[in-house]
Amino acid sequence: MSANFSFEVDPARDLVIITLGGFFSQADIGAFLVERDVAHAQLRCGPNQHVTLADTRAMQIQAQDIVTAWGDVLAGSAYRSRKLAFVQASSLARMQLQRAAAMRDVRYFTSFADAEAWLFEESNETPLKRQARG
Repeated sequence: MSANFSFEVDPARDLVIITLGGFFSQADIGAFLVERDVAHAQLRCGPNQHVTLADTRAMQIQAQDIVTAWGDVLAGSAYRSRKLAFVQASSLARMQLQRAAAMRDVRYFTSFADAEAWLFEESNETPLKRQARG
């Protein structure tokens, strides 16, 4: 299955929804980055003040070089969201996501509604407190 992705931006809520599916190549990631730039230009909030919900339920297990490339994308600071939630189904794909997002404060969900609720919950906890609670 070839790669597919889409972006939905809700500027009123500072929300970017990304849907990802299939098996990605380096060229697909490059195309994704171009579209990400277009999507982020629609936001009205300041840099890094948005939240992101990534629906990865249709993702295939990726080649190791692609997992590394996604890790590089997620490690970049220019488009980093203040909160990032993944909705996914496969436990093996989740392990790849966890490896790619190791440097981020990320939450994983099986429900779109639960992920969105977490993105918009108010919390006074810092990421370090959440990690320590674990």
